[in-house]
Formats: sequence, C-alpha cells, structure tokens
Amino acid sequence: MPELVTIASPDLTVTVSSLGAELQSVTDARGDDWLWDGDPRWWTGRAPILFPTVGISANGARFGGKAYPLGKHGFARGSRFAVVEAVEDHATFRLEADSHSREQYPFAFRLDVTHRLDGATLTLAAEVTNLDDVPMPVGFGFHPALRWPLPRTGSASRFHHIVRFDADEPEPLREISPDGLFAPAPRATPVHDTEIQLHDSLFEQDALVWEAPNSRGLYFGVPDGPSVRVDFPDMPMLGIWTKPGAGYLCIEPWHSRADDEGFAGEFADRPGVITLQLGEAHRYAMALTFGVPMI
Repeated sequence: MPELVTIASPDLTVTVSSLGAELQSVTDARGDDWLWDGDPRWWTGRAPILFPTVGISANGARFGGKAYPLGKHGFARGSRFAVVEAVEDHATFRLEADSHSREQYPFAFRLDVTHRLDGATLTLAAEVTNLDDVPMPVGFGFHPALRWPLPRTGSASRFHHIVRFDADEPEPLREISPDGLFAPAPRATPVHDTEIQLHDSLFEQDALVWEAPNSRGLYFGVPDGPSVRVDFPDMPMLGIWTKPGAGYLCIEPWHSRADDEGFAGEFADRPGVITLQLGEAHRYAMALTFGVPMI
C-alpha cells in the first residue's frame, strides 16, 4: 500500500501519497477540502505529477533516433516514490530510474518532489537531476484538480466561477485533436478583460492551453467570494481542463506539451523540453494559496 504523509500549518492540513507523490487532500481549518476527491465516475486523478513528459507523443518518444513507448503524461504518476523527509510543514518524495522506467525513458535520473506549507499557501516544487553520462531531455508539468464549485461559495454555482489572469491574454490558442495532439488551426481566446467565465462547453474539445501566457499567476473562484490564487513564475505554459459536468477544474502549469500533429522529431525538440547535462538539475515550482479574496 502507498504511504500517506500529512503536513500541516495553522491554516491547512495536506495529505500526500507516496504513489506518484500526489496530493490527496487540502483541508482548511473549517474542515473543507479544496482538492478534488478522485471520484472514479469522472477521473481518479487528484494532482498528478507529469514527468518526464506532458501530453502524448505523435509517433513514440524518440531518443537518439529510437522510439520508446512513453505514455501520456509519463510514468511518475503511477510510480512509487520513497519518502526522503517528512516533518511538520513539508515532505519530500524521491523517484529514481529503474528497469521499468528505462523501457520508456532510457536515462538515469532523480526526481525529488516537495510539498511545503506556509500558512494558507502550498508550494509544490520538483527538482530533476541527470544522473546519466549523456545529455537528458526532460519535460515536466503540474496537474492539480481543484473543486468546482469551491468550498464556502454558498449559493454560487459552478457557472458563477471565473478564472482571472494577472494580465490580458488576447492571443489565440491551438485546437487539440481528438487524439490529444496539437492541431494547426487556431482557437479564439476565451479570455475577455483578463477573465474567463467558466462553462462546460469550453472543454468539449479537451483542455485550454496557453503556450506562452503573459500572466505568471491567476485567481480561480467567485468574484467577491473565496478563491484560490495560483502562481507559476517559472513555468512557461499553462493548461486548464475538466471533463464537462465534472466537479473539478485543473489548473496546470507546464514546462512542455504534447506533440504537434505529424511531428516525427526527437523528444528533445518538443516545445518546452529542456536538456540537462550530466549532474545538472532543474527546479520546477508552483504555489496555491487557498481561501483568499479575488483581486
């Protein structure tokens, strides 16, 4: 069985599983859980870690000219992490390469994922280190699912909720094909005056994806009500997703994405992928602040 680790602050109590280093609950002092509960009728995920890829590959992930069966969003979310440290306000989990991972991703790596609380703010940080003797390309993403509607929003329905970006986002998005690849056709931005009025029809063709958003943070919630502040200062891409009708909204800072339709190049050439040299590490981070007023 996976190990469950609990960390706490005066404002929040957070539970994390060693399976995937995945959040299981984010409960405030009133006892309200702000994280999606993984109801299998809709989606069993809660906040998977996407490593070493985000999305799917068009024709297998190619490393050195050879295609590997690296699945959608990678293998970290289904892997057992070791608990490296667990103290009152933070916990660190570690995943290293094994025979199973090498079948999909032929590199020696170390992935440390840390969940840290400071009051009402939960920071998720991941550090990937190349332990191999060759350059190692890597993609990464976060995928937390927040309840929709949020706790403490009273009579407000799902459709009173908005996403408010820190800056306007006028650029068109990309259509996503039925097989999860990026199509060449543009999609009009759903952002108007920095806001998205949320409704299910936005997600009938999969996620909304900003490849280079102007914003490095946003709010999700009800105007004049409680919200969640999401900060992603060093993550260059952003996905927002749900299944129409489901009780969650995923706000997903990414550092890579799925392939374009017809892409047949090397994994290292995918958008957002970085290549680490021997011994080199890269840190990814995002922060969630719960129950704050929307500014």
